[in-house]
Amino acid sequence: MYVCICHGVCEKEVRGCIQEGARTEDAVGDACGAGTGCGNCLERIADLLEAEYGPAALTAG
Repeated sequence: MYVCICHGVCEKEVRGCIQEGARTEDAVGDACGAGTGCGNCLERIADLLEAEYGPAALTAG
């Protein structure tokens, strides 16, 4: 399933970026481009970050 339509980034790729150390939406964007277009996918990226790192990931900034 695509997370970012603008850049054609699938959930598997975003999860891979997160597992390799991306801890913020910006870091995911730097790693794969997701979230750097229209921004509609930022909430989904935040959900994936929270699933990996817990709720504190959203406040770690």
